[in-house]
Formats: sequence, C-alpha cells, structure tokens
Amino acid sequence: HFLTLIVSDTGEGIPEENQEKIFDPFFTTKRNGEGTGLGLAVCRKIIEQHGGKISVSSRPGEGTEFLISLPFASLPGGDHER
Repeated sequence: HFLTLIVSDTGEGIPEENQEKIFDPFFTTKRNGEGTGLGLAVCRKIIEQHGGKISVSSRPGEGTEFLISLPFASLPGGDHER
C-alpha cells in the first residue's frame, strides 16, 4: 500500500529535454548565485531512502506535476501507521 502525493502548478513547465536532468545533483537552469540545483536531487534521495518514488510530468506552457509515492509503514500487529 502506498500513499501518493501530487504536487502541481500552472507555471511555464519544464522543457522535455530537461525533465530527465532535473533530479541530477547541481542541475539548474537558473543564473549563477540563484540556486544550487540540489533541491530535487535531495528530495529524490530522501523519498528513495524511504522506499518511495518521485516522477515528473510537464508540458511547456501548461505546468508541471510531481507524483510522490511512499509506502505505508507497518506497525506490529499488521496495522498501518497513519
């Protein structure tokens, strides 16, 4: 069983050629001094360390959607932590 979070916006979107790169450490399209390019790389690492996955879907000019899936933690006795 997984919990899925969807985070979306209606911004400018991410060009298709950058969608595979956005989770790479230090990848950024910003100018020098405006960001480190670590945010999404750190997010992916934390999510994966918890057994989850993150994916992106984006259309330039229409916005971007991130899907984050995390497994429920099992408690003794088989109940799920909420």
